[in-house]
Amino acid sequence: MLIIKKLRLQRGWSQAELAEFSGLSVRTIQRIEKGEKPGLESRKSLAAVFDLDAGDFQEENLMENGLSVTPEEEKAMGEVRKLKGFYSHLMTYVLVIAILFAVNLLVDPGYIWAFWPALGWGLGILSHALGAGIFGGFSLFGPEWEKKQVEKKLGRKL
Repeated sequence: MLIIKKLRLQRGWSQAELAEFSGLSVRTIQRIEKGEKPGLESRKSLAAVFDLDAGDFQEENLMENGLSVTPEEEKAMGEVRKLKGFYSHLMTYVLVIAILFAVNLLVDPGYIWAFWPALGWGLGILSHALGAGIFGGFSLFGPEWEKKQVEKKLGRKL
């Protein structure tokens, strides 16, 4: 339920902090934020943390109580998730490639073989960035491209 994520982010809490405050596991918080419906006990725990009624987390009560996630908020959360995934990928790349270069220089400084995995994985990083629209919304095969292709196949003018 994105509403849990929205409420958590409004308070500036991490998933671990919300888990600690509510007595739930981090994994439970992750599953709920990804859309799994919380059980009664989980709803009660979360309601207590957010100072709400447990019934407020029922789908039919969300709109009545002003506890909904707008399409813009949902889109922004999705974009932040993509950005977070990209940064995580980039940090892993930098760390692993640095270790490979260190090993390369210790074992065989005459031939820099670590360049090859750096190049290959670097192209993967670039592909990830383009696919996630990291560079100012530029996406090689994003929604706009898809829309143009569909319109083209249907013989419609843009």
